[in-house]
Amino acid sequence: MKDSQLTSLLSPVLAQFGLELESLDSVPAGKRRLLRIIVDGDGPKGHGPTLDEIAEATRAISDTLGETDLLGEQAYTLEVSSRGTSRPLTEPKHWRRNAGRLVKAQLADGTEVTGRITRSDEDGAVLTVVTDPKRGTTAEREVAYSEVAKALIQVELNRKTDDESDDDDIDDADLRSDEAAEEEGDA
Repeated sequence: MKDSQLTSLLSPVLAQFGLELESLDSVPAGKRRLLRIIVDGDGPKGHGPTLDEIAEATRAISDTLGETDLLGEQAYTLEVSSRGTSRPLTEPKHWRRNAGRLVKAQLADGTEVTGRITRSDEDGAVLTVVTDPKRGTTAEREVAYSEVAKALIQVELNRKTDDESDDDDIDDADLRSDEAAEEEGDA
């Protein structure tokens, strides 16, 4: 089995779902083979593929592999996932798809810059960098891709997006408690 043959076979399948083959890795795993496929794409909001898109593409990949003898008779495990946050931003499309997210870039000169991707084009990105954490002041910093040695998205667990409102802080447990209190009052 050759990765180039698999790439040629699977790239058009992924394209049907608006996805791109980012990487393909086939490794022995005991008596089986692990076929790990990383996909990327713009998704409905331009920020990467959705879980539903990946699930549909996985079914189509599985069907396609079942119709070919490219993998031979050996059993295999198919794993399809998106790029995730652990893979470095290496192309302009990666920066574009992560607009609004926090990135830490190690620059070729050895310095680091951490900021939110404000915008990007084919040559570089503009990051909003916090200049004074106490005052909350920021500045824009242009970073050319040619200056970047490595860039990784930073995971933010409690960040509110522009789409969220303060009403979103109410969770289901709070609603159930209020409903239970109302029912007890009615009884």
